[in-house]
Amino acid sequence: MGTAPEGAAVELRVHGVSGGTAEKILDHPIVDRVAGDGHAGFYRPRPGAGAAGGATPGIAVEAYRWGALTAGAAVRTASMLLLLPFMLSNLALRLRPAATGRSRLFRVLCRLLAGTLTAAFVLSVIGVTLDLVGWQCVPFDGCRANRPYLSWLGDLPTGPRLALLALVPLVALRVVWGIGARSTRALEGFRPPQPQPEAARAPDRLDVPGFWDDERTPAWLRQIHVAIGAGTLDASLLAGISAPEEVAGLVLFAAAGALIGCATVLLCLPVPATRRGVRRVLRPLSAATLALSALSLGYAALSRDVRSPPGQLPGYEGAVGALLGAQGVLLVLLALVTISPRAAGGRTVLGGLGMPVVAAASVTVAGAFAATLVFRVADFLDRGSLPGPIWPDPPGVAPLDPPVAYWWAALAGLAALLIATGAASITLAVSRRRRRRRAGGIVERDYPDVTPGALSRRDVVREAIARSHVTDELGPILVTFFLMSSLGLATIAFDLIGVGPTQLVARLTRDPAETTLLTAYVTDGGVWLISLLVIGLMILAFRSYRSAETRRTVAALWDLGDFWPRTVHPFAPPCYAARAVPELARRVSALGARGKVVISGHSHGSVLAAATILQLPPDVLRRVALLTHGCPLSRLYTRLYPAYLGRGTLCDLGDRLDWRWRNLWRDTDPVGGPVFPRPAEGPAPCDAPGARSVDVRLRDPVSLTIDPADTVPPPLERHWPYHTQTPYRAAVRDLTDRIG
Repeated sequence: MGTAPEGAAVELRVHGVSGGTAEKILDHPIVDRVAGDGHAGFYRPRPGAGAAGGATPGIAVEAYRWGALTAGAAVRTASMLLLLPFMLSNLALRLRPAATGRSRLFRVLCRLLAGTLTAAFVLSVIGVTLDLVGWQCVPFDGCRANRPYLSWLGDLPTGPRLALLALVPLVALRVVWGIGARSTRALEGFRPPQPQPEAARAPDRLDVPGFWDDERTPAWLRQIHVAIGAGTLDASLLAGISAPEEVAGLVLFAAAGALIGCATVLLCLPVPATRRGVRRVLRPLSAATLALSALSLGYAALSRDVRSPPGQLPGYEGAVGALLGAQGVLLVLLALVTISPRAAGGRTVLGGLGMPVVAAASVTVAGAFAATLVFRVADFLDRGSLPGPIWPDPPGVAPLDPPVAYWWAALAGLAALLIATGAASITLAVSRRRRRRRAGGIVERDYPDVTPGALSRRDVVREAIARSHVTDELGPILVTFFLMSSLGLATIAFDLIGVGPTQLVARLTRDPAETTLLTAYVTDGGVWLISLLVIGLMILAFRSYRSAETRRTVAALWDLGDFWPRTVHPFAPPCYAARAVPELARRVSALGARGKVVISGHSHGSVLAAATILQLPPDVLRRVALLTHGCPLSRLYTRLYPAYLGRGTLCDLGDRLDWRWRNLWRDTDPVGGPVFPRPAEGPAPCDAPGARSVDVRLRDPVSLTIDPADTVPPPLERHWPYHTQTPYRAAVRDLTDRIG
């Protein structure tokens, strides 16, 4: 059942994000799986039950359903929300400009930034366990009162207490590692080709064998990030309990710093070319990490004369501020090295600044998560009193004091969000007249003679076309977000000198009493708003665990972020394309050995189809054609990922197929568009004559008036469906005939 007869032609449909069931893709109520498994499989209508919807006579229709790789498991989908900062850091590198000479520098900076995210995650858990609970709360009777789960900690000396609580960050680090490993199990049903060494497959191209391997590089980075996290914990623990005159503590603290430094250097190096080289590095690193963690915990457990004066855990405030400052420096460096090279072959989003923008988003989200965790736990432990230097603490309550850096981080994230929202509103309002003018020209060209009864319908169509061009107006919004995020991180410099928002305002104003109080209210309100956003994200994660519909919605967003292999952060959700693309390539090769294959990709499925064709050998390509519809390749992916899916890659794709490629698009489609738009001035995108015949524009709707045999006017199809229209079947037939 899983093979096609000799000489048969097959239309292989690949759905987009949140593609739904195989029944929906095939437009048929009864289907059978002919290959693959429940995570990702190939389906056909059951024999004898009729043809698939939109089928071309004489051509079998098969569907590849891959959506369960992201939306199939509740735990996998819910965990993606928790791993959002890691996913964004992994995505940032893929938005780099097409400057191959700087690809290694881009990779190094992104990996260093990803390492700070792991350290920030561990520091946030340290802030709750060692700082708030172990150092600030437990020593005070008022904080332990009526809390049996904390009272027993008060009977322990400070050193053993902190050693015991230090196990929590280690467990949290292991849980994050386990979430990524568990969500990778869906990809174990298919083994990709043997990858090439990282140094041997530069420049990074989609047609290189092994490009879609998603295990080798994460396995290398995973142990390095564990070393960074464990070293951060060891240094924080030793800084809190070691006295300046204790040599053993100083030696262990220096060893923790050396471990972090060694891991940082390894992040800058390429992955070793052989497995023996990987083991040669990772085994000593793993042994050193385990040994140093055990020695640090043992040293803390044996330190029974540690003093715990009121205030924060020694060194913790400086560590958080220094880390956030390092993130700000890395973002600025990313922006500087991205500005000079320009992507070749077409206009890019933000002139190629997508990489630092998404990197700033990862830092902002991570800061929001950390601030929410620390402030909400502090608010719970001090029984509802507001933490901070301006609010007096009630008698008998621990003076819980989160780091000043988190105040700045929360304010920076809130300011970036609010200003970006304002920039979005202004941008859309300013561009509306231009978009409506462009849409009016399209409507006048498509419907030159409009009857009075169809005027209202014409206005609806014009508005739909104008709204479909909103995607092209995101540049100023993202630039504003990046600038505000970078400026917000720059304010962390005040933390290094111990100046918080209220202290800064008090020093700069003549009437510090009122302005300081107002600043305190604004700061607390900002922290609460950021907390509500994060809590809302957690509720969404819970709903995605309980509701299949919510799970599909969340997965639709993650389908775009998890498309690329994890080469930056190993704790990001796994790359589903690591299974989808090699699996499609194998299936197409098997079908092509027996007949002709037309790969039909809708929306994001067209991107998977393009990546598949770039992996096919020449003997298979002779039996393959490509049909894309609702295709975002040129409108979004070429501009977002010029280094991977730039204009040159699309021209190469057409050449490989001998231009057996058709792309159906509509002006009302907010996602898809022409693959090779014809510029008003300048040369064509590709020199080949076949490029001019790729794009086929479909008028939408087909008419403004009601057909005499119908009761309503023709619908606006927008992004879906395409396969129900006659031009789709004509394109399938034409491409099939053109296959030799």
